[in-house]
Amino acid sequence: MATVVAITGASSGIGAATARELAARGADVVLGARRTERLDELAEEIRAKGGRASVRAVDVTSRADVDGLVAAAVEEFGRLDVLVGNAGISRIGPVAQLDVEGWQAMIDVNVRGVLHGIAAALPVFERQRRGHFVTTVSTAGIKITPTMAVYGGTKNAVRTILEGLRQESTAGWLRTTSVSPGYVRTELADSIGDPVLRAEIQRNMNEFAIAPEAVARAIAFAIEQPDDVEIGDITIRPTTQD
Repeated sequence: MATVVAITGASSGIGAATARELAARGADVVLGARRTERLDELAEEIRAKGGRASVRAVDVTSRADVDGLVAAAVEEFGRLDVLVGNAGISRIGPVAQLDVEGWQAMIDVNVRGVLHGIAAALPVFERQRRGHFVTTVSTAGIKITPTMAVYGGTKNAVRTILEGLRQESTAGWLRTTSVSPGYVRTELADSIGDPVLRAEIQRNMNEFAIAPEAVARAIAFAIEQPDDVEIGDITIRPTTQD
């Protein structure tokens, strides 16, 4: 029986790589993101290789959208085994810039978006007595650095939420995994408003970032463990990253 996985932020980067990796390993994937034209292309690519994929327009700041993603998985494939919460944005900059709008955007996507996923999928997992939350966090929440205080704070909030959920769910049927990537070749830099910081982050990505497929393999490893084994935290970064 194929594992059924829903993925937010699936239109590019880590989300798209994860969809490809899991589909290649036999999973049925439900792809969610705002850019549905990219999702359609990815789904066609997966189907052309013999996999099963469906597409749903999802803005994780909308609870209804995330509810719809989970409902689509259950409707099409009969259940949902894993929710990969990958959607995220990075509005980095010094706190003194007082980018309140950027802070709010990160809270809405990086924190509230994950909570919407939990609210949508947890009732399904409870009915099934089986489920797994895999969420993309960041090394920015492990090594605190200037310009990333609020961004790292949103990622640490998610890490705390998942750990709390894990401790509340010791009946043996729910698993949680926080995946903390370092520099990865993705489009995350595009969401950085400050042009100087954006150029710096992009330069670092170009010089030593790892491929999103590396993170996808780590996610697949966590998912494929036996049901009584939980990989709670994974940190994956370039060997040359500080």
